[in-house]
Amino acid sequence: MTLMSAGIAVLGLLLSSPAVVIGAMLISPLMGPIMGLGFSLALFDFAEMRRSVAALALATALAIAFTAIVVLCSPLKSATAEILARTRPNLFDLLVALFSALAGAFALIRGRGETIVGVAIATALMPPLATVGYGLATANMAIAGGAFALFATNFFTIALAATIMARLYGFGSHLSAQQGWLQTLLLFGAFVAMAVPLGISLNQIAQEAVTTSQVRSVLTASFGDRARVTQLDVDFQASPIAIRAVIIVPKSQLVQNATLVRAIEQRLGKKVTLQADQVLIDPSAAPLDQERAAYAQAQEQARIRAEGVEISHLIAVAAGTDSADVLIDRDGRRAAAGANVLPGMSLAGYKALEDRIAAQASDWLITLTPPPTVALLPISFDGDTDAISDGARAALVIDVWAARRWNWPAMVVPGLVEPISDRSTLPQRRAAAIAAFVRDQGMKVVAGPAEGNGSRVVPVPPSAAAEE
Repeated sequence: MTLMSAGIAVLGLLLSSPAVVIGAMLISPLMGPIMGLGFSLALFDFAEMRRSVAALALATALAIAFTAIVVLCSPLKSATAEILARTRPNLFDLLVALFSALAGAFALIRGRGETIVGVAIATALMPPLATVGYGLATANMAIAGGAFALFATNFFTIALAATIMARLYGFGSHLSAQQGWLQTLLLFGAFVAMAVPLGISLNQIAQEAVTTSQVRSVLTASFGDRARVTQLDVDFQASPIAIRAVIIVPKSQLVQNATLVRAIEQRLGKKVTLQADQVLIDPSAAPLDQERAAYAQAQEQARIRAEGVEISHLIAVAAGTDSADVLIDRDGRRAAAGANVLPGMSLAGYKALEDRIAAQASDWLITLTPPPTVALLPISFDGDTDAISDGARAALVIDVWAARRWNWPAMVVPGLVEPISDRSTLPQRRAAAIAAFVRDQGMKVVAGPAEGNGSRVVPVPPSAAAEE
């Protein structure tokens, strides 16, 4: 029954189907052992307590493992609304579990078994366990941890409420006064220990709801009555708070993003970042035409957002970094990231990597910054000539590219003496040839101390030259 209930629960969560999830609640066998644990606490029946705990531990482990396997085998792995709804327990969840458990215990004592069905639906023990399995299968510890906290809240609250109801109906009357006081203190302490963090969580959720409402009111007031906020997402985990909104507005009521940011920050009293997609419509057009135009613009903006996510993932995989570290400018269609150290990779390899990503995102400007520890390519000369070969030119292009990615103000060319005259030595002429090529690439040049015979020159940043 545990495996069947867990299977139904995880499929309902992946499909975001409340009806299927309710089906898992109805056949879940977890309520019995938890009630048994509560009554054994009231009676101080340690043998029954061990049996209940063993049954619960086995059922919990089976449910989590089975749901994780189902998720791993499933092509659907995105977090649905049903999954996310079970990741942030709060004080209300504790109260729901408390009232449900009191009703369940009353039903068991008075022989009203039909009430247990409603209790099973209200407390929902199996869906949180299925969510834990989903979190483990997708390596999302935030979801797994939040869902397990909800399960633990329901589990302990039901057991303790069953204990209270059992004591009220005379179970455990044989206990001594000392045992009774100990039991009371443990029950009170357990409820307080759970209520405090859950109350803090509820307060945080309430504050987030108020903040979201304030942001919506600011956007509505900024655009006027003829505008409509169709989508509003607020990421409270980001620092500063990240806001993304889609607003349908008449063309004459376009508002600059900076103006909206100032209005929101003034209302909230804290810094925010805002991405506001303003879908412009023609007020003189028919309502149906307005809706069509708004829908087309919204679809285009959604496509650009999805494209940004895809490019972010592409850069992260290629550069060996995390998608969160990739900076995406959707309006300017630009993406930038710093590459991690890839063993054996030279500057030429990093530039080739950037070119390869840029080729796959032809209408985006891709900027990949190589690690600062990677050495510049040396510029070698053959024989007694000061002419730059094709290979040296290619190396210089890569060096200048890296200098720009590192935000160098200039490049130091060792042995550079200008202007060149008939008395200039071969190393000086070679350094001058390199300096001229670097300037042609749009980079400033600084003269540095000579190194060796000038047959192999390595440009360096100005800070390194100053230290030398």
